[in-house]
Amino acid sequence: MEIKNLVIEKNKGICTVKLNSPQTLNSLNADMLNELGYAFDQIGNDDEVSVVILTGEGKAFVAGADIAYMSKLSPAEAKKFSEDGSRLFRKIETMNKVVIAAVNGFALGGGCELAMACDMRIASEKAKFGQPEVGLGIIPGFSGTQRLARLVGLGRAKELIFTGLHINADEAYRIGIVNKVTSVDDLMEEASKIADKIISNSKIAVMYSKETINRGIETDIDTGISYESNMFGLCFASEDQKEGMTAFLEKRKPEFK
Repeated sequence: MEIKNLVIEKNKGICTVKLNSPQTLNSLNADMLNELGYAFDQIGNDDEVSVVILTGEGKAFVAGADIAYMSKLSPAEAKKFSEDGSRLFRKIETMNKVVIAAVNGFALGGGCELAMACDMRIASEKAKFGQPEVGLGIIPGFSGTQRLARLVGLGRAKELIFTGLHINADEAYRIGIVNKVTSVDDLMEEASKIADKIISNSKIAVMYSKETINRGIETDIDTGISYESNMFGLCFASEDQKEGMTAFLEKRKPEFK
């Protein structure tokens, strides 16, 4: 597939994916979703990549779905558009890499939903978050009604979705949407620092941790605990477990494979 709307760079286990359509504020249409889907398929199969940093060019991370595109959709087409976006975001959420959203600016509607599908969110002080869909006569369509409630609780999620309010980065941090707020200039450096720290740990242990957290949050606690014990046991079949514990006992840094 020809990539027109993304800039993709790899460096020492980190793959940076930048949405690069600043003239549309990186809005999501069928072409952008297809390119993101293709890119994440390739990254998912790339053993050299451990962490993905997703960010945007210009004033926006993603300002939302493309309203001009959506305005012409039939009900059946709108349902498919929602399904396609949610399928992509679920792919990002469950892939065997850690995905960090470096939110540089507007993350509204589909942009907020895309950020929430990532494992963590680092926001610049100029970032804005919101689900303003009700002002357009629609609801969030890329799983926003589901992920926002899981992140901030029912009451906060309903307030944000029912009112359509935009919130700044500090408020997003306060209620738990973002992990950290930085200056605009420090955003990518901070995301890279977190990525480097993740890469220094056991890749298989990080991958198992992500899978266990994702599965556990979607089930009852007893089932989640049982799944955790299974994955904990599987770690002991890996070279990383042997190297990590041996290195600890020998008082040296581990060299994970």
